[in-house]
Amino acid sequence: MQNAYPDITQSSALDLSRAIHTKQVSCREVMQATLAQIDRLNPLSNAIVSRVDSDALLAQADERDAQLARGHSLGWMHGLPQAIKDLANVKGLRTSLGCPLMKDFVASEDGLMASRMKAAGAIVVGKTNTPEFGLGSHTFNEVFGATRNAWDPSKSAGGSSGGAAVALAQRMLCVADGSDFMGSLRNPAGWNHVFGMRPSQGRVPMWPAQDVFIAQLGTEGPMARHVRDLAMLLSVQAGPHAASPLSLSQDAAVFAGSLDSDPTGTRIGWLGNLQGYLPMEDGILDVCQSALGSLSDMGCQVDEAVLGMPPEQVWQAWLVWRQALVGPRVAPFLVNAANREKIKPEALWEHDQSLTLTGAQLMSASATRTRFFQCMLQLFERFDVLAIPVAQTWPFDVNLRWPQSVAGRTMDTYHRWMEVVIYATFAGLPAISVPAGFGPGGLPMGLSLIGKPQGDLDLLKLSHAYEMGNQTMIAQKPPGIL
Repeated sequence: MQNAYPDITQSSALDLSRAIHTKQVSCREVMQATLAQIDRLNPLSNAIVSRVDSDALLAQADERDAQLARGHSLGWMHGLPQAIKDLANVKGLRTSLGCPLMKDFVASEDGLMASRMKAAGAIVVGKTNTPEFGLGSHTFNEVFGATRNAWDPSKSAGGSSGGAAVALAQRMLCVADGSDFMGSLRNPAGWNHVFGMRPSQGRVPMWPAQDVFIAQLGTEGPMARHVRDLAMLLSVQAGPHAASPLSLSQDAAVFAGSLDSDPTGTRIGWLGNLQGYLPMEDGILDVCQSALGSLSDMGCQVDEAVLGMPPEQVWQAWLVWRQALVGPRVAPFLVNAANREKIKPEALWEHDQSLTLTGAQLMSASATRTRFFQCMLQLFERFDVLAIPVAQTWPFDVNLRWPQSVAGRTMDTYHRWMEVVIYATFAGLPAISVPAGFGPGGLPMGLSLIGKPQGDLDLLKLSHAYEMGNQTMIAQKPPGIL
């Protein structure tokens, strides 16, 4: 019998949730359509890995249908297929971290994010691909290979949530989780024409974690094709947890409320390329300024913003923080010296650099970070939101490890080409990558909107208004997506 709800893979997550709960479509039908889409598109894109057996997934979908028949719903994600980023634990599935040393590790329990999503009704169909240890904004590893851009399979998907972004763009998932240390929710969202949100520091607690007091630069968060879906997933992911003492205490249900608002009068500060400091490939600033023009047309006031301190100082402090946090993550894998040959050189560089860091250096970098945060607060006295491109390059050749130069300027580290994303992270601010449009080569670019401290809800409302004002552009689909 033909499915009476034919747009399963094209639907927003909220629309699909309503259809399931009003029994316009069954959880089994949703699962069947999702798996068919994955089977059709994933062999080329390689976005979803460690796929669960179809019969097992259909049995879970049948149980969700039986629960609804008894009048019981687990939550708004009841019956929605999900794939969890392969840095987070899901009971019974591999958590490979994209590292050959971890390729056979199977998690014995769910991580906090997966646990919350399952409790809201989600069915986990597998994992989404990530770079090794999540390092570098280009999703490739020696375990599963490279994930290819949804718009051009010869190009990078970005990262480290590249698998999640491609799965969304290609309608293999209706909403997805990710994580963000150096733009990992924002860069792949921009490069695949979806939304990605880095929540405020402490908004989404992460557990298990090696450290819960200092390691606050990385955070998990939501990705979606629609801002309302983004907010709804955040309402599941967010909220305090006893194991995370620095998590924010605000009730996450606030993100499930209305996002309707009038953006008239919103003051937006355009950071651009930081007065020429950041090299950027041709066309990126033009596309982002065009997106800002649509916000101006909605009544927002857009003016140039200046960072307020030398950005090279911010970068040098960032390097210290990053090495101090990333090095100890890699260290346990190097207890056996023979493992060095099985770890990618970028991770080894982070580890080896961290060995020479001192406590005094970290405290000095923290003082610089504090000065930077104060500069951002001063900017927010003048502006409600800051805007900056989400990337400095267009999606590059999938076979490259990382860009050696940008706009003729040599990159001195494997992540210098991503410098544009560090400002929201370093200040602990919420940021959303919204689709900005397309370059001359037809590839997508994102615009990052940065909100005030703990201003996640206001940022979601502005992003929703932006989506409503740019529906035709945002509705564009990658080639081959029906």
